[in-house]
Amino acid sequence: MTAIPPDPEPAQTPDLEQGGGVTPGATPPDSDQMSGIGAVEEAPRHSITAGKVTTIVAVAVFALIFLAIAIVMVLKMTGVLD
Repeated sequence: MTAIPPDPEPAQTPDLEQGGGVTPGATPPDSDQMSGIGAVEEAPRHSITAGKVTTIVAVAVFALIFLAIAIVMVLKMTGVLD
């Protein structure tokens, strides 16, 4: 893999006008570009974040509702709840 070249030296770049523009018809020089978020997000202080807790609670509630419905259905099929 080749490394990305650093920003070109303005004094040594051909067709570069005063102020950084290029002459009409000239190709601007390649330069290093960054895309994505502007600032690095800091890592959370705790490994269990609010999003993780919310997900765990939601899955637990769903599982309990599923289990309760399954138990009621089995009891109705066996004739216990008639």
